[in-house]
Amino acid sequence: MSDSFSHSLRQLWTLDKFAYSFRVFLAFSGAIALSWSQDQIALAIPLFLGIIASALSETDDNWEGRVRALLVTLICFLVASSSVELLFPWPWLFAPGLALSAFIFIMLGAIEQRYATIASATLILSVYSMINIEQHGGTTDGDFWHQPLLLVGGAAWYGAISVIWCALFSRQPVKQSMAQLYRELGEYLIIKATLFEPLRGVDVESRRVALARQNGRVVTALNQAKEMIFRRLEGQRGSRKLNRYLRLYFIAQDIHERVSASHYPYSALSEAFFHHDVLFRCQRLLDQQGRACKRLAKALLLRQPFEHGQSEQALEDLRASIVYLRAQRNPAWTPLLRSLQALGRNLATLEDQLSSAHNPDAVADQKDASLFNRSPRSFKDAWERIRLNLTPGSPTFRHALRLSTALLVGYGVLHLVHPTQGYWILLTTLFVCRPNFGATRRFLRQRIVGTVLGLVVGWALISLFPDPLLQSLIAVVAGVTFFANREKHYIIATAAITTLVLSSFNQVGDGFDLILPRLIDTLIGAFISGLAVFFILPDWQGRRLHKVAATALTNSTLYLREIIHQYEAGKQDDLAYRLARRNAHNADAALSTVLSNMLQEPGHYRKKDADEGFRFLVVSHTLLGYLSALGAHRGTLTPSDADIEIHAAARRIADGFDAIAASLAARRPIPELHDEQSALMAIFEQEPATAQDDADDERRVIQTQLLHISRQLVPMSEAAGRLVARPVETPGERQQAAQSY
Repeated sequence: MSDSFSHSLRQLWTLDKFAYSFRVFLAFSGAIALSWSQDQIALAIPLFLGIIASALSETDDNWEGRVRALLVTLICFLVASSSVELLFPWPWLFAPGLALSAFIFIMLGAIEQRYATIASATLILSVYSMINIEQHGGTTDGDFWHQPLLLVGGAAWYGAISVIWCALFSRQPVKQSMAQLYRELGEYLIIKATLFEPLRGVDVESRRVALARQNGRVVTALNQAKEMIFRRLEGQRGSRKLNRYLRLYFIAQDIHERVSASHYPYSALSEAFFHHDVLFRCQRLLDQQGRACKRLAKALLLRQPFEHGQSEQALEDLRASIVYLRAQRNPAWTPLLRSLQALGRNLATLEDQLSSAHNPDAVADQKDASLFNRSPRSFKDAWERIRLNLTPGSPTFRHALRLSTALLVGYGVLHLVHPTQGYWILLTTLFVCRPNFGATRRFLRQRIVGTVLGLVVGWALISLFPDPLLQSLIAVVAGVTFFANREKHYIIATAAITTLVLSSFNQVGDGFDLILPRLIDTLIGAFISGLAVFFILPDWQGRRLHKVAATALTNSTLYLREIIHQYEAGKQDDLAYRLARRNAHNADAALSTVLSNMLQEPGHYRKKDADEGFRFLVVSHTLLGYLSALGAHRGTLTPSDADIEIHAAARRIADGFDAIAASLAARRPIPELHDEQSALMAIFEQEPATAQDDADDERRVIQTQLLHISRQLVPMSEAAGRLVARPVETPGERQQAAQSY
């Protein structure tokens, strides 16, 4: 019984939201205890609101960084709540101040994500201040500093808990992010395995789209893990445990490059070896390695032994299958077998990486273990980021203008019709109005459904449990539920926060009177947000699809150039190479995200480009796969003078992709590259002039990869051409599009 309970606690500790939820529970419980001990239950409401805003402003950091962020947050909270308290009686001053502050706070998000988080939480606290004033009769008479100090006090209370927690368990979030990274890698491997399924008539394109989308999730997990490690490594480079996580991160990067690799068109392999088991062996090995990654994630969290014997056996089976095919001595299979052998070597190295990930301390230190710091390095750098976004072409600027206008309209509506509890309109607008239509539409629907559900549940609970103490406990549980679900289950989170509001406000008034106003205000705020995102500088994803696609191709080209440099100068996993690789995958993930957002837009706006965009994504991701394979084979050859022509031809490929990207970004006609592709293919199809040996075989594999890359020139130019060839727009559409850039 004791062992089972201990195991359950360990399982609970591994959940990434457990620590977050537990901190919120401690903060809410402390606020409730204080208010009951002072026999002033009304104190709980401003303390709760401050706790919620502070928890929403929390960003990952070490404890020193969290202290600095907390001080900035508390200053922003104090200024915001005091400003609301000061200007509340004068609506004509309050309205422009609200719009201007919203615009400024959103623009601060252009500096860095942590500033965006703090700015968003400050806006939320501003609305909480309005709600708190309204609960006291809509007047600020009395002690001016009383309510702002309570709000900031609640925020400081949660902030203190957060800082102490960061100091005690600073590496737990890193461990959880690393486990999440290996889980996403495992899923990527499993999806990649389906491409080797030896079946005819399979919809390979849909599987490639699924693979590209999963690649975006892997890239997100890689970026998150890198940022967590980087923040904790500052000033702690000698920490053995942090260096262990850094090695795990580099291993995951290498696994990602190797699993992204494509060594031959899968359709050709399937056609040639349909009646043999080699593709099944490839599929099983990738599938087992994916499951091994997931077991590794679990082992990292629970500190358990990691076992990957099944993938080791699958690798031996694949090797035996390739040996059997080579023994057949079929001349038609020669180029295919070279690629299969290269694939086998790549997967064998991946298996070695999995083995080393179980004990990363045994891995030799990375020669260049530096990480790229994306944070602003000075006030000038921060201002430059804001200045570059002060243009209608910037999504941040458009969102800032859209949100500030929506809040201004909402403020005007609540003063025009004087609804009860009208400031919930502004709060709904703040939570629902998102940077693009797709996200706004999704959150709008979930907010309404969650609010209705929360009102029903809240009404039932305050009816069944009229005791104030029980309602306080319900409020605490609802608050914890909100933070545990707000990222992945927004309907549940909205229902929970609505229940918290009803149970809390019912103790200082009549919570039943809040039900109908809360529902009506939510509908009004959602309606305003929907209109704002549709009519105010709408950020239709199709209008910038060609630019995002061009960026993806440009970064893939930079990755190719860096790989060529590595072949010339020798393999070195330095920062320049890793940055080029990461930027290529980041751009590919950004393209996938834009296309996913397009699917949420009205049909009139998405039909033009969505299908062509997904075709471009497939070609782009195929190119990235061939580049990854080329990168994975770095270091297998000794540089030779005979390779000069090959390297020069590889740069011609890069020049061709650059020309496509430049024309695509400027929306010009795409250059014709059929002749250039034929010339490059002729170079790469030549047999090496050296004697037949292992080195020659490796060199032929490299040429084959470059041949596959060169074959993407025409498909890429055709895919780009379809994105450029947009149907003729109506004058109204042309004017709206002009406002978008």
